[in-house]
Order: sequence, then structure tokens, then C-alpha cells
Amino acid sequence: MKKPSTPTSYLLLAPLAILLLVFLLPSLRPSPRDASDGLGVLCARRAGLSNATSVAAPPPVDVSSPPSSEPVDFSLLVGVLTMPSRRERRDIVRMAYALQPRAARARVDVRFVFCDVTDPVDAALLAVEIRRHGDILVLNCTENMNDGKTYAYFSSAPRIFASTPYDYVMKTDDDTYLRVAELAEELRGKPREDVYLGYGYAMGGQPMPFMHGMGYVVSWDVASWVAGAEEILARNDTLGPEDLMFGKWLNLAGRGRNRYDLKPRMYDLNWDMDNFRPDTVAVHTLKTNQRWAATFKYFNVTAGMKPSDLHHLP
Repeated sequence: MKKPSTPTSYLLLAPLAILLLVFLLPSLRPSPRDASDGLGVLCARRAGLSNATSVAAPPPVDVSSPPSSEPVDFSLLVGVLTMPSRRERRDIVRMAYALQPRAARARVDVRFVFCDVTDPVDAALLAVEIRRHGDILVLNCTENMNDGKTYAYFSSAPRIFASTPYDYVMKTDDDTYLRVAELAEELRGKPREDVYLGYGYAMGGQPMPFMHGMGYVVSWDVASWVAGAEEILARNDTLGPEDLMFGKWLNLAGRGRNRYDLKPRMYDLNWDMDNFRPDTVAVHTLKTNQRWAATFKYFNVTAGMKPSDLHHLP
């Protein structure tokens, strides 16, 4: 004869029921979608996910953007070039942006940029990341550093965001700490056309033939020109040191004539990690957690934040 269920049995089943609710409820209610272009679905599909049509990323939380009631002087898209396997680095970079003071009267959107994700493990984990953060662009290219990824980014951005163009487009790396408010102040009084701004690299007697790859900004019209410049592909000019090649494209076409050199406010962190500047716009070569920690400590990233209740437990 079957023994009747006891209250203890129900208690054992309760945790399982809670877990089922946690995982099933989000899929039963409509997920928030990026207001601009359904970016989470698009990027999941580009990552080769079989269930891409059911993945709708929430709108990214851009802490550097002003409230809807505040007037916006200009907008900036920041593309952080990274690789799928660098998940810990992306978490650090997200914190670096989330804990910064907001850029006044500017809309600054930060997106992480990949090429095609071919590894099945990376694709599965990236699907979760897209669902959680909604801040990822997956481009139609083979993952690389100096074999055309920068071209893919600048040529794709004007198409992806054609309905909501930005005033400026920036390329930077995942080992760069960018201080958004300081960069916004640099851009505020600049022209909106034909701009090329960054760490000017002197070569051949010219002060700024190209900008250092740690991070550089162009105006929307320059990015749009790159997107339509068939001569770049015709000359096979997408292969080589990406920052030098980008400068070459602009120089040959007479583009980006409004050039602005931000050094020494943009710089590489030295070996001893003691060359920080209070007026920093961007510091580069943060390739280890130790170097990121030193950067956060110098800029007092957590100043004024309420300590966690767990922080002082023995």
C-alpha cells in the first residue's frame, strides 16, 4: 500500500518548485527589447545560436547617458574590441564604466565588439551574456586583431545604427580604462564633421599621421565614409597594424582633417604603475587584474559608495 505524502515530502519538493518558477517565468513573459534595433536577437543570431529568435536582450544600462529630461549636446558610440574568451575582462570593464560619474549632456553607449563566434562553448556562454547585458555587437568577420576587425567595426556601425546615428564613433580595446566624462568634455566643443581624435602618433616628420590604437574617435561622417570606401578593400588595406592602417585610409582620402592629439592625457601605464595623471582621459596596457586594481585605486572608483553589509564580517 502506497504511503501517503508527508509534510516533509512537500518541504523537500519546495526548492525544486522555486527553481522551476525562476527559470520558467522569464520565458513566459515578454522580454524587454533594445529600442533601437533588437540588438540582442541580432547578435545572438550572428553568434550562430540555434534559438536566436527567442533571445531578446534587455536594453543596456548606459550609466554615462543623461536622464531623458536633460538636453543632449552630442552622442558617442564606444566600441570595445575584445574576444569571446575574455569574460572576466569584460566584467571588469563593465564595472569600470558603471562606477564612473555620468557624462553631462551627452549620450555615451558602450558596446563590446566581436567577430563570428565559432567555438560552441563560447557561443553558449555569449548567449547568456547577451541576454543579461545586451551590450554586444557580433560582426561578420573572422576573429582577429590586425586582419580587418577594425575595418569591420567602422564599416558596420553606420549600417547597424543607420536609424539612430551618433555624432561620434570610438574604437578602443579591453585593456584601456576610458574616463567617459573627461572624453565628453574634450568632444563638447569640437566640430561634428571630419574629426579624428586620440593619441597622435608622430611619424615621418608628421605630428599625427595616425592615432594610437588604445582608443580613437572619428565623427559620424568619417565612419560613414569608411563604410562606403570601396578603395580600402580594393587596395587590400584592411590587413596590418589596425591603428596605422586606419590613419592611412584617412590620409589617402584627405579625411579626418580636424585632428586632435590628447596626449599626455592618453598614455600607456608604465611597468611600475606609478605614472597615473589626475587629468587622464584614457590609460592603456591594463592587461592584468593587478593593473586594473591599481587603476581603480588611483582614481578612487568606489569613493562615496555605501559599503556592503557583508564587507565587515569576520
